[in-house]
Amino acid sequence: MLHSRRITHSACNLAEREELSQYFCRELHGTPHVLLATCNRMEQYWGEGAVRQEIVQHLYRVAAGLESALPGERAIQGQIKEAYARAQAQYRLSPELNRLFQTAMSVGKRVRSETKIAEGAVSHSQITADMLKERGINLTNKVIGIIGINKLTEDILKYLTSRSACNVLLSNRNIEKAQLLANRYNGTAIPLSDKQKLLQVADILICATSAPHSIIHAEDISPNKELLIFDLAFPRDVDETVGDLPHVELRNLEDIELFARRNIRLRHAEIHKAEQIITEEIAKFEAWQRFREQVEN
Repeated sequence: MLHSRRITHSACNLAEREELSQYFCRELHGTPHVLLATCNRMEQYWGEGAVRQEIVQHLYRVAAGLESALPGERAIQGQIKEAYARAQAQYRLSPELNRLFQTAMSVGKRVRSETKIAEGAVSHSQITADMLKERGINLTNKVIGIIGINKLTEDILKYLTSRSACNVLLSNRNIEKAQLLANRYNGTAIPLSDKQKLLQVADILICATSAPHSIIHAEDISPNKELLIFDLAFPRDVDETVGDLPHVELRNLEDIELFARRNIRLRHAEIHKAEQIITEEIAKFEAWQRFREQVEN
């Protein structure tokens, strides 16, 4: 029997997901499995043999973007592909597990090519940019600090520079990565060990590292410092007590997704089309499973 378990944004809030994620992987240490870990979910799939329809349907919906906090988003496709590739490199996966993930990736592509569910789809980087735009902030006069170098922060940086931001500090544990991006966008690279200097001068701070624990704490920030922070990391980069400081405004993933849900308009017809495709693909998977059982018996 193929098994799965999951922690998702729909079942747990951000703090609960952080706490549960610390213990999630220990039981399967050494067991062949696929781990799908994103800012909104942590899911594990393992075992061999029969695959329940509920498992197939769920992973297909995830791949289609129907289970995302930002429905229709595209990043989940790459995340599933990367999770599957990591598992393949580490383990010998069962035929059923291979088939499940291969078909899920195919379903994700089909949904986005045959429906308009991803038309105008949003990402955390786009929503962060929209939240800044809504405030009408003159970015030319602001010092912006970015901690963590990855696609998400680069997408935000593209928006910032298109809005005439010219005072950008880029920090990362690997300073070479920060320097490369700084060269590309006329920013300034600063070692993560010098985060105190960054926090002293920044007006806006955007964090999105892969650190397993918070890296910004209340004692790192001057009590009178005015600072707008967007924490896009999971687990969070910024300790929640930072938001209690009198002149600091702290926004995390839940705030960003709430903003997105108020602004997203997905047509029900497109969701219905996506669900029809998933139903068709589940039937194909079950037909493959029945054929395999007949051959083996």
